[in-house]
Amino acid sequence: MTAAAVHQPDLADPEGFGEIFDAHFGEIHRYVAQRLGPDDAEDVVAETFLTAFRKRGQYDPSRASARTWLYGIATNLVGKHRRSETRALRALDRLPRDRDVQGLAEGVAVRVSAQSLGPSLAGAISRLSKGDRDVLLLVALAGLSHEEIASALGIPYGTVGSRLNRARKKLRKALGGTNPMEGEHG
Repeated sequence: MTAAAVHQPDLADPEGFGEIFDAHFGEIHRYVAQRLGPDDAEDVVAETFLTAFRKRGQYDPSRASARTWLYGIATNLVGKHRRSETRALRALDRLPRDRDVQGLAEGVAVRVSAQSLGPSLAGAISRLSKGDRDVLLLVALAGLSHEEIASALGIPYGTVGSRLNRARKKLRKALGGTNPMEGEHG
């Protein structure tokens, strides 16, 4: 390891795990709260770190950063709780279209949560497959790179791009051809 290498705490040591917890709790909590809402987030984030602590001996730092590993665990647990997420998105889809909510591009740019999504976007996201939705929301809510998403979800790098492209096409179609990602074209 060079002097420029990033310090990676020893997860086998409870204090080292505490460093990981302190460093990543806030962003993991924000991601889960945006996916499931604040009520479910507390339980899922607690379960995320409990799972990580229990499986810390299986963690391989050569495969993923601790941050990416935690996002993978959190995303899997969100999947178990996604019925709640799907219900929230579908409920937003049923709201009147003229309701005063954030614009699509602005909402994604500020790391949209299920509660702040416009009805059309919420409905479109709720109809995505689990895999497409997970990839899209890891980009939009967590800001993970394709490599980090591949590692977090245990899928090939190319699959991340395929799922993201498919999700964006479905969202554009559902939204009448408007681009769901601010600052992007096509």
